[in-house]
Amino acid sequence: VTRDGKYIVIGANADSIFKRLMTAIGRPDLANDPALARNEGRVARTEELDEVIGGWCAQHDLERVLQVLAAAEVPSGKIYDIADIVRDVHYQARGMLETHHLPDGATLKLPGIVPKLLGTPGVTRWLGPSLGAHTEEVLRAVNYTDQDIERLRADGVI
Repeated sequence: VTRDGKYIVIGANADSIFKRLMTAIGRPDLANDPALARNEGRVARTEELDEVIGGWCAQHDLERVLQVLAAAEVPSGKIYDIADIVRDVHYQARGMLETHHLPDGATLKLPGIVPKLLGTPGVTRWLGPSLGAHTEEVLRAVNYTDQDIERLRADGVI
């Protein structure tokens, strides 16, 4: 996690890329450690390396982390959160998000149908049952009595 609370993926498991990563984040000691020169040595010290890399990321905002890693030719990328997905023009252009209206008029965004096929792109036809539509059925299935259900209703639980 970066200083600004964003997530990033870093692909530095190849020997040469690991060395570039460690150099880029100011850890030449780890870049040149013979025990870490090959993947099996790094796997044995996964916890330590995760701490080092995570600690460095936590000191910098996402954009800075991406800049440093790009300059060092270390594969990396931002991990989208839902706000990023909703804003992304590619998601929008591909119809990956659908806007629906609930019975009370509120709007709801849902994932679109994947994959999109030219002749049959798919649509969401039903948003599911209303909240509470199956409450009594479920409660009866776990042996609640009519009196139990009425008490829960009177208490505002259901």
